[in-house]
Amino acid sequence: MFPAATEYDVEVTVEDDAVERLLSVTPDDVEPASRLSFARNVFFPLTTACRYTCTYCTFYDVPGQATLMSPDEVRERLRLGADAGCTEALFTFGDKPDERYEAIHEQLAAWGYDDVLEYLYDVCETALDEGLLPHSNPGDLTVAEMERLSEVNASMGVMLETTADVDAHAGSRRKTPGQRLNTIRAAGEVGIPFTTGILVGIGESWRDRAESLLAIRDLHERYGHVQEVIVQNVVPNERSSFERPPVETMRRVVAMARAALPEGVSVQVPPNLSPTGELLDCGVDDLGGVSPVTDDYVNPDYEWPALEELTALADDAGVPLRERLPTYARYLPADLRGPSFDGTPAEGAWLSEPVRAALDADDESGKRLRAVARGEVSPPRTSASDDSTES
Repeated sequence: MFPAATEYDVEVTVEDDAVERLLSVTPDDVEPASRLSFARNVFFPLTTACRYTCTYCTFYDVPGQATLMSPDEVRERLRLGADAGCTEALFTFGDKPDERYEAIHEQLAAWGYDDVLEYLYDVCETALDEGLLPHSNPGDLTVAEMERLSEVNASMGVMLETTADVDAHAGSRRKTPGQRLNTIRAAGEVGIPFTTGILVGIGESWRDRAESLLAIRDLHERYGHVQEVIVQNVVPNERSSFERPPVETMRRVVAMARAALPEGVSVQVPPNLSPTGELLDCGVDDLGGVSPVTDDYVNPDYEWPALEELTALADDAGVPLRERLPTYARYLPADLRGPSFDGTPAEGAWLSEPVRAALDADDESGKRLRAVARGEVSPPRTSASDDSTES
């Protein structure tokens, strides 16, 4: 049983022989993906307040310094993203700010909100009004909280990071694997397309990595809701003494992820943090959300690649690049999946009425969303590559 799993009544089955088989996997045991995908997003660090103080994280600010985006700031940025052709509004913040963040709670109260999750619900509605699909990463949630937010989100996520008890999560406000597994389970019970992943290089062992991937698989096999798993290496920053894992380590972990997960679950690496070009033959099929208009506020020292660079990565790998929505095609209704879809559709209905309404809107945003969903949008290219194609 994983740390704190009993506290949250989370039962996850990870067999020893499955762990041993996964530990034997190498890059030679998996096939490269036949295509790559990415989402065009606009990033909202809704608040930098967080109850945790993980030693590798530069996202959170201490009480007195934490920021909170205003409704006007959110709407202005949404319109900027829509003008840039973005389809995803990525709302990220730390786990529910505790009582130390007096200024944050006072500001939320002044705006008429009891807590940050109420505020998140409203800004997700604003995103839908502006023609973008919300994808929220609000930390650990209960089933009731997840169900409420699923009404206004196209997909959601939380990083498992690891099932191990590591010093990187140490402190009086300790993040536990049981909490994360409980949130992933809650998403499955609610039935919302979900993103999770592991963080490599924070003190976990090879066995921990295998167990983490198999725990994700176990929960997905129950609910069918995990659409992608991120394999993210830790990176040096002003708070972290962790070193970036070697390329060979990342190649092996990515291959393990591909071998552990069902074919319909994508394996993603973040192209601004990872040696992406050296990982593509290990089963990576997605490059995540990349923003043409905002920074990566979780890793501010590491800029997003230009969208054209993603095309270059795909060209070098000899595979096509496709833009996608924050909701993967297998979770979309049949009328929104294009003719190139060759996967297995997820059973059931996965979109809320407000999200479906945004996709059906008879305006430019709705047309853009439907075109991306059906694979009718060409990959971004530089003017130089366009010229060479025409010649």
